[in-house]
Amino acid sequence: MKTRYLSLFAFAALAACSTGKDGADAYGNFEATETIVSAESPGKIVMLNVDQGDAVTKGQLIAMTDTSQIYFSIEQLKAQVEATSVKKVNVNAQITVLNEQLKNLQIDQDRVHKLFEDKAATKKNLDLIDGKVREMQKQISSVKTQYQLIDREMEVLDAQLAKTADMKEKCKIISPVEGTVLEKYLEQGEVASAGKPVVKVADLSVLDLKVYVSGDQLPDIKIGQEVEVIIDKTRTENQSLKGTVKWVSPEAEFTPKIIQTKEERVKLVYAVKVSVKNDGRLKIGMPGEIRLMIDD
Repeated sequence: MKTRYLSLFAFAALAACSTGKDGADAYGNFEATETIVSAESPGKIVMLNVDQGDAVTKGQLIAMTDTSQIYFSIEQLKAQVEATSVKKVNVNAQITVLNEQLKNLQIDQDRVHKLFEDKAATKKNLDLIDGKVREMQKQISSVKTQYQLIDREMEVLDAQLAKTADMKEKCKIISPVEGTVLEKYLEQGEVASAGKPVVKVADLSVLDLKVYVSGDQLPDIKIGQEVEVIIDKTRTENQSLKGTVKWVSPEAEFTPKIIQTKEERVKLVYAVKVSVKNDGRLKIGMPGEIRLMIDD
């Protein structure tokens, strides 16, 4: 009986040591900011040049949807622009002819005015030539208004060209971040709809260890603070890394159900994210612990 009590005492003492200074202050799992790269333009994927596990850079072309119909639309608009430009050439030719006619009328006008001064022409002759000159000037002004119509037509076509070119650019599926392809949802030859995910990308060079601390630990944690991060090395050994506190939740929450026992889960805790540089040992979802570096 005495041996049993001694054993229980030793077990209690060991448990007390494990939760003391050498024990972890918080537990959690590693996570990364994941970015879903989706198609902006619907269509068949005609090019997809990444696989799961590939590293991608920000701005890298990942895939492209079919641009055939957009190409034909652009060519059609270019032809319309060219045809509209020809209209302007025709108007220029008309105005040139009308200006020549006006020039001849003005010569006749000067001649009739001189004859009228010499009383060799009647007032009717004078009014007739003046009327013809005014009519020709109005005709030229009327033809010149076609420039405005052509310019407006060109503006509409330019806007349509810009819109169609933008649609063509949206056929390109480009990575907005640098990272590693975690998931690939479509394959080349499949049809993508607008907004449909193509790949999932995350930066694995730095992972966040999300842990939960109690209210009495909160005063010992500050953003920018260095902490010791512990991960498993073998079944019986751990390895230590350095981490930096990057975020502390401003609100308390109940401990997630996956953490500890039922008694622990009903406690209010604060979520904390610790940024850790990844040399390849860290994986998303891997468990980790932290020890706070508190000066005695």
